[in-house]
Amino acid sequence: MRAGPRTAFAIVALACAAALAAALVSQHVFEMQPCPWCVLQRLVFVLIGLVGLAGALSPRPMPWRVCAALAGALGAAGVAIALWQHFVAASSASCDLTLADRIMSGTGLDMALPQVFAAFASCADAKVNLLGVPYEFWSLALYAAMAAAAAWIWREAGARR
Repeated sequence: MRAGPRTAFAIVALACAAALAAALVSQHVFEMQPCPWCVLQRLVFVLIGLVGLAGALSPRPMPWRVCAALAGALGAAGVAIALWQHFVAASSASCDLTLADRIMSGTGLDMALPQVFAAFASCADAKVNLLGVPYEFWSLALYAAMAAAAAWIWREAGARR
């Protein structure tokens, strides 16, 4: 039996929760302090996870398509953020008042949940490799997988109308 859109959405939500958990373990256990672009990526994972949860709970194809479109757009945004962090921000000694810093400050999440959404390092200081791969590329790969899953869900939901 093949998995349907609801199962795929549940997997997306769980993968986002795992990504956030990995980021928090990296920060709080291994003392890898995040920069503004890191915490912005966390926010995108939370948003994709919430969209995934909404899709998993919906019994109908039309909301699946809406959720798939949102998840796909957020996945693409996540890819862009990870690329920007790697190729631009990581070369900068300061990432104060960048777009990521302004977005996180604007949401108020950095003050409401500082243990999750506050930036404690500059972009250059937050440059870390995990198994020889830059940390942001792990995020990029997961964002790309989320966008691919969203495209698959979109197609499947259209076929079930």
